[in-house]
Amino acid sequence: MSEQPAPSSRRPNANVIRARFQKLSVSNRGGALGPAEIIALAGSFFILFLVVVGYLYFQMPARSRLASLQVERARLQTQLRNSQNVVLQSQSTENAAQHIAQSLEVFENSKLLTGSRGRMSLYDALNDLIRKNGLRNTSGPTYTPLDAAGTKTATGGTKANTKWQSIYPGVAVSVTVEGPYQNLRRFVRDLETTKQFVIINAVELERSSETNVQPAEGEESGSGPRNSAVSLRLDMATYFQRGSEGGGSGEQ
Repeated sequence: MSEQPAPSSRRPNANVIRARFQKLSVSNRGGALGPAEIIALAGSFFILFLVVVGYLYFQMPARSRLASLQVERARLQTQLRNSQNVVLQSQSTENAAQHIAQSLEVFENSKLLTGSRGRMSLYDALNDLIRKNGLRNTSGPTYTPLDAAGTKTATGGTKANTKWQSIYPGVAVSVTVEGPYQNLRRFVRDLETTKQFVIINAVELERSSETNVQPAEGEESGSGPRNSAVSLRLDMATYFQRGSEGGGSGEQ
C-alpha cells in the first residue's frame, strides 16, 4: 500500500493563504484609494484635459471658419445671381433693340413712300376724298415742305415747318372744307385709313353760314340738322422715306 500524506501537512498552506488574505484586507482598509485607482483617475483627468484642449484649439476655430465660409458662399451666390440677371437684361435689351430696328426698317420700306410719289399720292387722295364725301373746299389745301430734323435746310423754316418736323422729310397740309357733319366724319375716317401715311395734328369745327351743300356719293339730298353745313379745318402732315426729296412746291 502507498502512503497517504497526513492531514496535518495541508494545514500550513491554508494558514498561509488565510494570513495573506487578512493582510490584504487590512491594507485596503487603511486608505480610500490605492495606487491602481490613483493611476486610473490621473489618466481620466489627462484624457479630459486633452479633450478640452482639442475642442478649444481645433473644434472652435473649425466652426468659426465654417461660418465665415458659409457667409462668403452666400455672398458669392448673390453676386452670381446679380451677374446672371445683368446678362439676361443685356440680352433682352439687345433683342428689343434688334426688334425695334427691324420694325423701323419694315415701316420705312412698306409704309412710307418716296418724296415725289408721296406728294402726288397725297394730292390725288385728298381731292378724291373731298369729292367723294360731297364737301366743298373753302380754303387750301396749302402744302408746306417739312425738311428732316437736323438737316441744314431745316433751319430758318416757317412755324409749321419747325413744329411738325421729324426725322423723316414730309409735307404739312392745311385745308378747310364745308359740308354736313356726317360727311365730315366720313372724310376724316377715310383720310386716316388711306394708304398714304397721314397724321392729323389739329382739328377745328365751326358752324358754317353756307346751307347749300352737295350730298356725298350715294346719299340723297335733303334738309334738316343732318345736312346743316359745318366748317372743318384740318392741319395734318405726311412723311416720306429718308433720303428722298421731301419738300413740296409750296402753297397750292
